[in-house]
Amino acid sequence: MTKDFELACNKMVIEQLKARNIKSLVVLDAMLNVPRHLFVLDDQKNEAYNDSPLSIGLGQTISQPYIVAYMTEQLELSCGMKILEVGTGSGYQAAILAYLGCEVYTIELLDELALRSKKIFTALNINNINVKHGDGYSGWPEEAPFDAIIVTAAPEELPEKLIEQLKENGKMIIPVGKIHSTQMLKLITKKDKNITEKDLLPVRFVPMV
Repeated sequence: MTKDFELACNKMVIEQLKARNIKSLVVLDAMLNVPRHLFVLDDQKNEAYNDSPLSIGLGQTISQPYIVAYMTEQLELSCGMKILEVGTGSGYQAAILAYLGCEVYTIELLDELALRSKKIFTALNINNINVKHGDGYSGWPEEAPFDAIIVTAAPEELPEKLIEQLKENGKMIIPVGKIHSTQMLKLITKKDKNITEKDLLPVRFVPMV
């Protein structure tokens, strides 16, 4: 990482994450060490550490750093956990999860984005991410159950197939709501075969299709 990007990354962690009460030391460490500028388009690299989402083409975005850190922190992950991500997108969120020592299974509907993220993971020598081109609504049943599921696109209703693929005591974080409107980021917990929902904060994600 060049000095300029390093300074921008440090500033992001201090001003966007710590200042907004992201407390997990492992999450902060991941956000500090995964080079976000490698996951954005070439003409936006200088904006990579800004406090905003960015277009990655094909109608998709990379979420703002705070949302990535917040969603990751809410899952309370630990090394060795098996995680399903729905919506690979740029690959940045998957790289954060991988940095935490999780075994990541990530699904992307758009083949071009799946291939692009694979190339970045290879270039960074990240070996604990499995990428699949497919429909996120179906999850990854042959690899289920998962300790946690993170969904980075918004369905209008909770996908039952994803809930079924959660382990006992597993957690899923997911934005839910209508297209082109504010959605609610929800934390779903599965315990004793019961499902609990907790509303976290209003968000705006691309639709899950």
